[in-house]
Amino acid sequence: MREYIGVLLTAGFGLIVALAMLLLSLLFGPKKKTPVKQEPFECGMPPAMETRGLARVNFYFTAVLFVMFDIEIAFLYPWAVSFRELGPGAFYAMGGFLAMLAAGLLYAIKKGALEWD
Repeated sequence: MREYIGVLLTAGFGLIVALAMLLLSLLFGPKKKTPVKQEPFECGMPPAMETRGLARVNFYFTAVLFVMFDIEIAFLYPWAVSFRELGPGAFYAMGGFLAMLAAGLLYAIKKGALEWD
């Protein structure tokens, strides 16, 4: 239990700060809703144009692909560093992992997830 005291203190401090900020914003924040306060805020300037609607689905496909290949590096780097100690089983496991990622990328390309019109 003693080795977790630092983690518990940090989590407790973070929770206290978050709750204090919420409480202070409720106590001292603006109470009156006016039409000016309800307008969209864009970097201190009036909005440049009307909103065009929802974001296109290709944006989300690209974001998911980025996250997928970003997380891949989190698994690939430690494997590459300790490659010699792991043996052939780890080599085949990583080959299967990379094959699944390649299949996912080919599927995304086939579906046109990376094509922007």
